[in-house]
Amino acid sequence: MSDTSLRVVWIYPDLLSTYGDQGNVLVVERRARRRGLKVDRIDVRSDQPIPTSGDIYLIGGGEDRPQRLAAERLRRDGGLQRAVNNGAIVFSVCAGYQILGHEFVNDLGNPEPGLGLLDVVSVRGEAERCVGDVLADVDPSLGLPELTGFENHQGVTHIGPNARPLATVRLGKGNGIGDGNEGAWNDTVFGTYLHGPVLARNPLVADHLLKLALDVNALPPVDDRWYDALRAERIAAAAQPA
Repeated sequence: MSDTSLRVVWIYPDLLSTYGDQGNVLVVERRARRRGLKVDRIDVRSDQPIPTSGDIYLIGGGEDRPQRLAAERLRRDGGLQRAVNNGAIVFSVCAGYQILGHEFVNDLGNPEPGLGLLDVVSVRGEAERCVGDVLADVDPSLGLPELTGFENHQGVTHIGPNARPLATVRLGKGNGIGDGNEGAWNDTVFGTYLHGPVLARNPLVADHLLKLALDVNALPPVDDRWYDALRAERIAAAAQPA
């Protein structure tokens, strides 16, 4: 795969990288390079235009005000929407997940338009904050093992008919509605509330993004002993009674 070049875009690290989600772009980059891929990583700050020729775009979590600023600038820029229309892959976490939907509640307590790339709407929950480890079974059509991650959000996200739940929780709150759903996805756009960073805990999700970007059904194997040990440790810790 050494002749293949991949453009990985990390969106707004100055606004949306509060919970270590930059680790997601590091994992994607690392797992691509271990397969012999040439990777062009592009970190796009909030005062820079979003390139439309990327293959994989990653968006992290953030506090309420940076989330509003990010949404405003992404709407005004329009580059991410154009990239998705061109077939790009997007993986988003927490605040980034809400931004990809139709609407969320901003730091001023008002409805804030999202990008409409996922058929979800997020509101602010009235119950206690969703905090803690999550174990969830991924949508079977994606062919991925269970998700492990850490949630920390007040948001409640409703999934519309044009999106599917990314996973069903066995431990944790997920989208916060109480229906057991966690995250959402549709074609090449994915959202989740899970930190960790989530792709370090779930490297096969990173590989899934790579396969979609490369339009292949399989990737060359790599030594996953470190990732497997991390997954096993976090899954065992989450499963322990409080």
